[in-house]
Amino acid sequence: MDLVPALEEPLKQPLKSVLGPATAKVMAEHLGLHSVGDLLHHYPRRYEERGQLTHLADLPMDEHVTVVAMVADARLHTFASSKAPRGKGQRLEVTITDGSGRLQLVFFGNGVHKPHKELLPGTRAMFSGKVSVFNRRLQLAHPAYELLRGDDPDESVESWAGALIPLYPATAKLESWKIGKAVQTVLPSAQEALDPLPPTLRDGRGLLPLPEALLKIHRPHTKADIAAARDRLKWDEAFVLQVALARRRHADAQLPAVARRPSPDGLLTAFDDRLPFTLTDGQQKVSKEIFDDLATEHPMHRLLQGEVGSGKTMVALRAMLAVVDAGGQAAMLAPTEVLAQQHHRSITEMMGELAEGGMLGGADHATKVVLLTGSMGTAARRQAMLDLVTGDAGIVIGTHALIEDKVQFHDLGLVVVDEQHRFGVEQRDALRGKGKQPPHLLVMTATPIPRTVAMTVFGDLETSVLDQLPAGRSPIATHVVPAADKPHFLARAWERVREEVGNGHQAYVVCPRIGDEEDDPEKAKKSAEDEAEKRPPLAVLDVADQLAKGPLSGLRVEVLHGRMHPDDKDAVMRRFAAGDTDVLVATTVIEVGVNVPNATAMVIMDADRFGVSQLHQLRGRVGRGSAPGLCLLVTEMPEASAARQRLTAVASTLDGFELSRIDLEQRREGDVLGQAQSGARSSLRVLAVIEDEEIIAEAREEATTLVARDPELTELPGLRTALDALLDEEREQYLEKG
Repeated sequence: MDLVPALEEPLKQPLKSVLGPATAKVMAEHLGLHSVGDLLHHYPRRYEERGQLTHLADLPMDEHVTVVAMVADARLHTFASSKAPRGKGQRLEVTITDGSGRLQLVFFGNGVHKPHKELLPGTRAMFSGKVSVFNRRLQLAHPAYELLRGDDPDESVESWAGALIPLYPATAKLESWKIGKAVQTVLPSAQEALDPLPPTLRDGRGLLPLPEALLKIHRPHTKADIAAARDRLKWDEAFVLQVALARRRHADAQLPAVARRPSPDGLLTAFDDRLPFTLTDGQQKVSKEIFDDLATEHPMHRLLQGEVGSGKTMVALRAMLAVVDAGGQAAMLAPTEVLAQQHHRSITEMMGELAEGGMLGGADHATKVVLLTGSMGTAARRQAMLDLVTGDAGIVIGTHALIEDKVQFHDLGLVVVDEQHRFGVEQRDALRGKGKQPPHLLVMTATPIPRTVAMTVFGDLETSVLDQLPAGRSPIATHVVPAADKPHFLARAWERVREEVGNGHQAYVVCPRIGDEEDDPEKAKKSAEDEAEKRPPLAVLDVADQLAKGPLSGLRVEVLHGRMHPDDKDAVMRRFAAGDTDVLVATTVIEVGVNVPNATAMVIMDADRFGVSQLHQLRGRVGRGSAPGLCLLVTEMPEASAARQRLTAVASTLDGFELSRIDLEQRREGDVLGQAQSGARSSLRVLAVIEDEEIIAEAREEATTLVARDPELTELPGLRTALDALLDEEREQYLEKG
């Protein structure tokens, strides 16, 4: 997804007409680059200085890297091999160094002859390949390489004239230096690039014109060139994205909505009176922000962020009750049936007789709370839909089934979406269309999102944050269990689980995979190829079986995963909640919304296969009662690996916002933003949402001012073109997702 301005003809030119079909095909398939403009916006990841060496000590495992280094020594080994002609195989081992560390290169078979002649001690070259570990040492097997000989008459003078060598994000099929040569070919077209920034903004901030920035990022002469180019290109990305969001906010603000004010002694007051505890200061503050929004005649668009267990559901329920009080209906959309059923259970429990509208024993102000999911029986479903259309049901809780055409409301006033990252903007819009006028919208997420990401991903929403945990929640201790280095730690982990169960508590064991995937031969074949080098992730069915027969024998062990029938899932959850099961072995279906206060321990197998935020979410399932929680992260990754550092970070803090910053710094922004929402958000190339907080905040202000003054952007054709490119791709991505 590119923030590439839709450019004048030279930049729209397809790459195959400029670079030849073979190179263009690899660029399209592996890097998503189709036009000259796309390639110009494929920026170098970093730069090497001729005469200065990379840090071999900091190489990331399993990544495709390009390094500039010097050959320290090269040895050719001969060994017995049944596959090689004459029964002798050859292996060339080359050690390269850069002063910070050493790295082993290995070439086998027929591939040894050329490097054996060329990679002599003292030679400098660029090497490109995938970093792996062999005998506990880092190595590159069969790397591609390009010798650096300043005096070679065959090398184009330009390509090595600059003191700085750009290294591009590359793939095994296309090394960085080949991309560099292709960029060299199209660079003259940069002069034709249309500038999306308003001249006043550009000049006021001393930013380079776009053609000059493109030239300097690909062919810098000094580090100052790179810095100036990046500053300019960051502003492009931040500004175009913020203008798109500002226009969405502006359009939303023009929509009419019914103001919903709770009646002074209605349903909300009756509910508050029966609460056995007082709301936290945070809950009261956030509720006020929401009630103020509900009282206006424009639709509320608010994001409610709160750690697992911070009481978001309570805040959302009070907002729904306020709307029912004011004569409207409220719908809560959950990502899974299990979660919808659970919300329905906990909300009817919290409301008591207030949820029994129209029934004997219901309270005066009571309303009906109905559940609507895809797997409900026809009769129950028909009754729920009838209650919605007549207005008997003030509150409905459901899954995507709520968005279907057939579902009609009497007067939909508020939509609450739980776990936003599972719903796109499109589904939000579909549900919004169910009201006579656009309903108010409250989006809840338990994934803590740093401020700037909220501005970027959810930039069309105002944000409220719940950051205190309610009284009575216990701390959670988290430890990394290095199963490969210290197997006895794993044995001790299972002992700890037995101890917790012995003390009357329960435990979760989480695995990355279900274990019955082999039904689908295509999938099995593909994963077998993907996992040729690694063992497949641990599976629920296998682990549950091994635990029940081994370290946890005698305990009541059950399994839970996404492919079970909804009724079976529900039955397993009920038994666990009732305390009839000691240990639940599950996939991440328990990540959202499972609430069992008596569960105090969680063991996460192959924890390195999960993201930081996901581990934090999972961990939030224990320690929900008065007993302290314990979370054990089991991994076989070596101590020096990035995966282990991620786990150590999770173990070191319970602050979700801190962890989401770490998560972002370790992963590429695109992954985080792309996961968070479809479309425009994975478009960031040089903008880093954590480091560039100021640019994003300033761009948001500039964009808001500009859109308020000129919503159609009539004075800025370059910006309109850039926006069209952004939104076209966004639409295209949505259609692909179906």
